[in-house]
Amino acid sequence: MCSFDFTLVCVYTQAMIVVAAAVIENREGRILIARRKADITLGGYWEFPGGKLEEGESPYECAVRELREEMDLHIEAGDVLIETTYDYGDRVVRLIAVKALMVGGHIRLHDHDDIRWVTVHEMGDYLFAPADEAVVDHLLETHRRHPTGQNLQDS
Repeated sequence: MCSFDFTLVCVYTQAMIVVAAAVIENREGRILIARRKADITLGGYWEFPGGKLEEGESPYECAVRELREEMDLHIEAGDVLIETTYDYGDRVVRLIAVKALMVGGHIRLHDHDDIRWVTVHEMGDYLFAPADEAVVDHLLETHRRHPTGQNLQDS
């Protein structure tokens, strides 16, 4: 009788898209989320604003550039909160979420049709893009471990 040892190897044949998302917290501890326009990919889903990294660009630089382009918002990007990968079937997204502070500008929407400043607990009321759900989970877990009002910038 023969025995076989099989090793399963996963190979992504889809394109890997690397994006940076800004998790912007205001002085009241609320976090900015934005709803994607209905006529674009993942339309109607909520997300942490950001976009695709350009060649040679860091996640921090990308977040600053994308927020300026998408929302006319000026931010300072800080530490990476979480990196996650999500397979949408036709593409794989590697999302790098960075802490950020709003330092200027007036929000104008280009790729989104609505924004909200929400608490971590209110995030459950919104339908987030699948790749962003890991960021929400991370924020909820961080808040659960530090419920005494420690804000994102202090974590």
